[in-house]
Amino acid sequence: MDRRVRASQKRRRLTAAAARVLHEQGVERTTLADIAREADVPVGNVYYYFKTKDELVRAALAEHGARLDELTGELDRSAEPRDRLKGLVAAWMDQRETAARHGCPTGTLAVELDKRTDGTLDAEAGAVIRRLLDWAAAQFRTWGVPDPDGHALTLVSAYQGMSLLANALRDPDVMTREGNRLLSWLDALHPGDG
Repeated sequence: MDRRVRASQKRRRLTAAAARVLHEQGVERTTLADIAREADVPVGNVYYYFKTKDELVRAALAEHGARLDELTGELDRSAEPRDRLKGLVAAWMDQRETAARHGCPTGTLAVELDKRTDGTLDAEAGAVIRRLLDWAAAQFRTWGVPDPDGHALTLVSAYQGMSLLANALRDPDVMTREGNRLLSWLDALHPGDG
């Protein structure tokens, strides 16, 4: 294997590790050594790829965005927009244990980063959430439901709320109960409903 491929794989491992560790521990509690340990690389190598913790946070947000794109890409294979939205809710419910332990990966980072006054990373976290809102609105629009942006906001707000409560209460069943409520809501919507 050539050097460039190894370097690319190492950077990828560091990025994935950053996404996991920052989600589990938060930005302030996470050290570069934590991420190096999770990625199974020497801590000195982290500095070769990422000069600052903020660069790692930015890479983690890009990782969350890539995971969102992967999920929505898979969901886009469904013929019906209602099925795509229901698939999204099912994916959230599948992550109930993680949500109960750590909350929503992007949402928790957005909240934590908003409290900092030294950068624009909170806006980058918001951009990932905006992509989810835009994708959901496109599904409602294709489906013919009026106020697609409002329905998307309701859906994503419900997800953020159920993730927050599941985490605060350490109760994964919150995700299941509220996810089922969202599925019923989607089943009850019809084109032309307001």
